[in-house]
Amino acid sequence: MSIVESLRPCAGLRVLVTAGASGIGASIARAFHDAGSQVHVCDIDRAALDRLVVAAPGITGSMADASVATDVDLVFDDVQGTLGGLDVLVNNAGIAGPTGPIEGIDAGEWERTIAVNLNSQYYFARRAVPLLKRSEVPSLIAMGSVAGRLGYAYRTPYASSKWAIVGMTKSLAIELGPQGIRVNAILPGTVEGDRMRGVIAARAAATGVSVDAMREQYLNKISLRRMVTADDVAALALFLCSPAARNLTGQAISVDGNLEYL
Repeated sequence: MSIVESLRPCAGLRVLVTAGASGIGASIARAFHDAGSQVHVCDIDRAALDRLVVAAPGITGSMADASVATDVDLVFDDVQGTLGGLDVLVNNAGIAGPTGPIEGIDAGEWERTIAVNLNSQYYFARRAVPLLKRSEVPSLIAMGSVAGRLGYAYRTPYASSKWAIVGMTKSLAIELGPQGIRVNAILPGTVEGDRMRGVIAARAAATGVSVDAMREQYLNKISLRRMVTADDVAALALFLCSPAARNLTGQAISVDGNLEYL
């Protein structure tokens, strides 16, 4: 296989994307679908799920809360029926969590952030690995964040969960490498979109500055002075599942325009 051929994602991959009906997840799902993969997504948002499967015929979906183990079990029942196996798991589910000083963070909000961002990755990985062990081209991608390599004041629950994901990724890469399963984390930076606008607004309120000033602060921390897009993240996911990345595992790769600090 030539280098150029190895850069083309494999058609026919069986791919599961969690929280795949909107945002980064939907961009990843559509990218794999357009590359000729069989794609199944799950999401807690029924309306978003319905929109995706209508807009991209061939993508199948399950409604599920990724932080609930019994919901995850039902997703894998659907995966067996729609895909008949699994080559790629994209563990994408996550929420922004609360913004504020540690003494003001509600315990329930902390627990919800850990449940969605971290526990969901465990629930999906433990069900996916037995299927990946039967794949010829197995890959597990964990969606982290640049907040998984930098401190993030006023966003402690979120940052804590994302640092944990990097530890999980590196541990699973060692554990599963002998079976040929590659495990990598993608660490998006400041991603343009509704969710980031909400994060900026919340941080502006928490620190007493205007939303425009807070947005400018975010941009000034990025060497390229621009946010990344969901499609930038999807492009890296495709690369990590291509033959060109066959010796990449245990990596936490940032897509962030070189975010210098948070």
